[in-house]
Amino acid sequence: MTELLRADGLSAFYGASQILFDIDLVLEEKCTLALLGRNGAGKSTTMKTLAGIVPAGSGRIVLAGRDITHAPPHARAKLGLAYVPEDRQVFPEHTVEDNLLIAAKSGPDGRRDWTLPRIWDAFPLLANLRARQAGRLSGGEQQLLVIARALMGNPLVLLLDEPSEGLAPIVVATISRMLRELRASGATILLAEQNMHFCLRIAEMAVVIDKGKVVHREDTAGLAGNDDIRRRYLAI
Repeated sequence: MTELLRADGLSAFYGASQILFDIDLVLEEKCTLALLGRNGAGKSTTMKTLAGIVPAGSGRIVLAGRDITHAPPHARAKLGLAYVPEDRQVFPEHTVEDNLLIAAKSGPDGRRDWTLPRIWDAFPLLANLRARQAGRLSGGEQQLLVIARALMGNPLVLLLDEPSEGLAPIVVATISRMLRELRASGATILLAEQNMHFCLRIAEMAVVIDKGKVVHREDTAGLAGNDDIRRRYLAI
């Protein structure tokens, strides 16, 4: 398969404190990779460093064969990297439809597979809420909206940071089903999560991170039965 996103020896700092230590990741086209770890393990910092929000202290980030290590966030977005942060940043005074239209653009290869009609088909709940102000949506509805808004940019790679965090089980199940459908449609996704069971139903491969370091790599089928790794690095 074609390699779309790679991080080699990635480190990152907050001030004088080093948070990431030589992170290596490879995400192939049309695959979903789970980045798993407890709260504070470094998952969100990894995602922010890939997105360009936190600068890389060392190492290299490559997107579709292009070195983006020092590219600003907007340049990475233009090249096809879409980042959905954990805090569900919507435009609260704008409607659901306006939030989507704001983000509409062709992908870096000129494709426009994700259009408003396709979003309504893929996210029927949002179709029913299209005229509602985004600030009046529930947390789960806002999470669906920010994922859909990222897709409106027709990205090559979708970075999802803790999409199940703080949501009711029925909403988590809805997001899980939607992400499985995205994977089946050929989307390329890096999914950072604490909720291992959520990820096991979505991703093919998993990377486990602890204290800013990669400590384990395995396909999700193997990880599901790896009691030692689950107990050491993923148990709450």
